[in-house]
Amino acid sequence: MKHIASVVDLVEAKQHRYISLANEIWSLAEMRYAEFRSAELHASLIEEAGFKVNRGVANMPTAFVAEAGSGGPVIGFLGEYDALAGLSQESGALTCMPAAGAATSNGHGCGHHLLGSAAHLAAVVARDYFAANNIDATVRFYGCPAEEAAAGKTFMARDGLFDDLDVALSWHPSVANSVFMNATLANVQAYFRFHGKSSHAALAPHLGRSALDAAELMNIGVNYLREHMPDEARVHFAYINSGGVSTNVIPVLAEVLYTIRAPRSEEAIDLFKRVKDIAAGAALMTGTRLEIVFDKACSNILHNDTLDEILDRNMRALGGLEVNASETDFAAKSRAP
Repeated sequence: MKHIASVVDLVEAKQHRYISLANEIWSLAEMRYAEFRSAELHASLIEEAGFKVNRGVANMPTAFVAEAGSGGPVIGFLGEYDALAGLSQESGALTCMPAAGAATSNGHGCGHHLLGSAAHLAAVVARDYFAANNIDATVRFYGCPAEEAAAGKTFMARDGLFDDLDVALSWHPSVANSVFMNATLANVQAYFRFHGKSSHAALAPHLGRSALDAAELMNIGVNYLREHMPDEARVHFAYINSGGVSTNVIPVLAEVLYTIRAPRSEEAIDLFKRVKDIAAGAALMTGTRLEIVFDKACSNILHNDTLDEILDRNMRALGGLEVNASETDFAAKSRAP
């Protein structure tokens, strides 16, 4: 218990600066691969704390690795800081209320302003604890861009940035304070672009080939696929380009973005192949040309049961969160219908 109390003291001594960092990241709300100011805020602050920072890793301008210490186990903390489109929200508001005067309509819908900032603080505290107790260890903080539907960490992994890690630690805001031991779904994401032939919809519709028809037929085909895929699998889509706004012009271009999820990587890949076949069929039916642009993929998480048990044991020793009456009241209001 002594080591836990020592770590708590270190966190409390530094917490206000990192609360400020989280608030700054919240106000910026930068989208995937465009988190330039957010990434630099993190990189500069951890550099001030004595970490050596390598910016722009894995050919991503908003990715970086910060390192301190030497020898011993190599312990990594994963931090994220990207936002989502259309989720601007007034801080503390209990209803949908876009931030007044915000420079962007983006927002941190699932707490990435907290996620990266707390992981950043954890890395600094770990380094300080090891140094104070003469423990050999190398501590890294990974600035990971594009977690939201783009998986920047996969490109970092491809470049071998995690290869020598002994431990990788991450966290995510949730409704409960616990060790996350649930399975996660592997996923594949790709753009499906249909190229048609434009024509006047009234004077010469027979000369046109509708890209929008193809996109709609693809979506219908995928809906029929849902009955014949594993129960745990998920397929999501969004229209990126619905063919324009003129009803009297045959749409020459339509585009949908698909995310295919399944419990294991091989299942996600197999389901992706089936979705591609449906898209090809839609193009064939409409006389359009199909272009598939791969965006990203993620494997399912492989849990470290031993590490999970150690984390759980230490969290139980630390005890639950202390909340005051106003925080309890706020939580109750947030759950109200």
